[in-house]
Amino acid sequence: MSLTRRKFTREFKLAAIRQLESGKSLNRVARELELDRKVLRRWKQQFQQGSDKAFPGVGKAREQDREAELERKIGQMTLEIDFLKKVLQRVEEQRLLDNVAGGTRSTKRSKKK
Repeated sequence: MSLTRRKFTREFKLAAIRQLESGKSLNRVARELELDRKVLRRWKQQFQQGSDKAFPGVGKAREQDREAELERKIGQMTLEIDFLKKVLQRVEEQRLLDNVAGGTRSTKRSKKK
C-alpha cells in the first residue's frame, strides 16, 4: 500500500482548532482525529497568524479516504469469500466421489486405536 498525503478541508481544520480552544488537550484532539500533534500545532499557529487567510485550500475530507479504503477491503474480502466457497465445493465433491468409488480411504490416523 502506497502512502499518500492526506488532505483536509478548511472546515475540518477549523473544527479541530475549536476543540483545542474549548479546552481539550492537544494530545486528546490528535488522538480523536487521528492526527499528529505537530500538524495540530501548525494549524493552530496558522490560524492565530491570520484567521481569515488560514487554510485557503479546499482539501479532501478524511471520511472520503476512509470510505474508499473500506470499499476496497470489502471488494477484496468478497473475492476471497468467493474463492473459498469454490474450494470448499470442490473438496466436498471430491469427498462424495471418494465415498461412491469404494468407501472411505483409510489413513494412518484412522488406523490408530
